[in-house]
Amino acid sequence: MIGIFDSGFGGLTVLKRIVERVPQYDYLYLGDNARAPYGGRSEAIVFEFTCQAVDFLFKRGCPLIIIACNTSSAKALRRIQQEILPRAYPERRVLGVIRPSVEKVVEGTLSRNIGILATEGVVLSDAYIKELEKLDPAIRVHQQACPLLVPIIEAGEQDWEGTGMLVRRYLAELLARAPSIDTLLLACTHYPILYDLFRKSVPPGIRILEQGPIVAEKLEDYLFRHPEIERRLGRERKRIFMTTDTSEKFDRLAQVFYGQRVESQLVSVD
Repeated sequence: MIGIFDSGFGGLTVLKRIVERVPQYDYLYLGDNARAPYGGRSEAIVFEFTCQAVDFLFKRGCPLIIIACNTSSAKALRRIQQEILPRAYPERRVLGVIRPSVEKVVEGTLSRNIGILATEGVVLSDAYIKELEKLDPAIRVHQQACPLLVPIIEAGEQDWEGTGMLVRRYLAELLARAPSIDTLLLACTHYPILYDLFRKSVPPGIRILEQGPIVAEKLEDYLFRHPEIERRLGRERKRIFMTTDTSEKFDRLAQVFYGQRVESQLVSVD
């Protein structure tokens, strides 16, 4: 199975798009809801938790894992690729969401001014700035932390009038500093839940990118270029969902993020 890992629910928006694009494969989703959110945790703790999740999924036979969590991608992915895989799992692969996102962002910008909306932890890591500088040093990156959006979404309050006020406030702060941006990346997998609200609040000349479709497109391309991985994937169209917190709560909120009813299993990864 292809393993999809996130600290909570947000990765389900990525899985949804992946399943739409490449439905023929088997998928195992793991949400570490008991220890979410990761955003305010130290790099050492995020690395530890992410390693535990990766090990958990590898032991269940996943030859490929996608870390559908921006915080884990920013604070743990590179070390896992460079330190853990060569030593413990040389025939397996772990991918993240940051690199494919910045590749897509660079493709379409004309003004070369990019806006990034993310959690505080991702903004403070400068992960997007570093990756964009590698691809094109001339691009100017303008980040905006949106610390209140994830708790509001997970509380099921996306339709609350205060949510719209917060979205407009965060966008106003970003656009006041960077009026020339022509591309806005929703660099948190929770934010697609508010996509329509972002679209209504952003000037029409700015394109908005969410990560699910980007990761799905890049995964399809990756599997085409790596048949040695693709051949190892199951094709029974299985969808398995696991959580480290209460299954009932996960199933209720998962329907919002994934768009379908799910039945999850309660597991422990530590």
